[in-house]
Amino acid sequence: MKNKTLVILIFSILIPLTGGRLFSQESNEPKPEIGIYEKLGDFIPDDVILNDENGKPVNVKSLLKRPTIFSFVYFRCPGICTPLLNGLTKVINQADIEPGIDYDVITISFDQTEGYELAAGKKESYIGSLKKNISPDGWRFLTGDSLNIKKITDAVGFKFARQGNDFMHGASLVMVSGQGKVIRYLYGTDYLPFDLKMAVTEASEGRSVPTISKIVKMCFSYDPEGRKYVLNITRVAGGGILLLLGIFVGYLTLKKKKTNLNNT
Repeated sequence: MKNKTLVILIFSILIPLTGGRLFSQESNEPKPEIGIYEKLGDFIPDDVILNDENGKPVNVKSLLKRPTIFSFVYFRCPGICTPLLNGLTKVINQADIEPGIDYDVITISFDQTEGYELAAGKKESYIGSLKKNISPDGWRFLTGDSLNIKKITDAVGFKFARQGNDFMHGASLVMVSGQGKVIRYLYGTDYLPFDLKMAVTEASEGRSVPTISKIVKMCFSYDPEGRKYVLNITRVAGGGILLLLGIFVGYLTLKKKKTNLNNT
């Protein structure tokens, strides 16, 4: 009886401390308007038409000849877009696989007001910063209208929202196979050569690989002012306390059973 009373007392303390989230299920929480919602195994639509760096319309699906990395940014972004593209440039330089040969890269602006001239300037800047000589077709920079942008971003689960002249959005690379199948997500702005090589290998084999996105969503919240993901202390603390509580209750249960056995 004492053990039950103690457990009830602990729960009555923990629930207010965790803001009532201790037992909340993800399905009961409203989804945020922004973030990355994995669409592993889904395919890029056949009818997405965007503009290339010369302003010519191209069918995105027709560009897929080998494993391809998609990055979604907007070129005027004052936040995480530049670190993302810098991180992509860095891992391209570090990896022992070659863009344009082993894989391709497609960067798409999700701001429909940005034109191909801006895309061409970004392409020249980033390809020029590479230590490798790659074909211009190895890294494409595309722009487009809102309808086609929505088609491609919805297809890979990239959700964003306009905030004034800027956007709230997440940071992730999306690896797609040569057939347009969504294979893997690489989160953040800093990437390991090993992860890139594994993603390319998996895309070559057509194997979709789950990531830890649900853990990321649980432990991190999006900060719209800083335009980045920040550690959600409340959720992490609540999860940790719940784990400790489970261990404690298990200890009390085993102790009670041991006592009963000794008394028999």
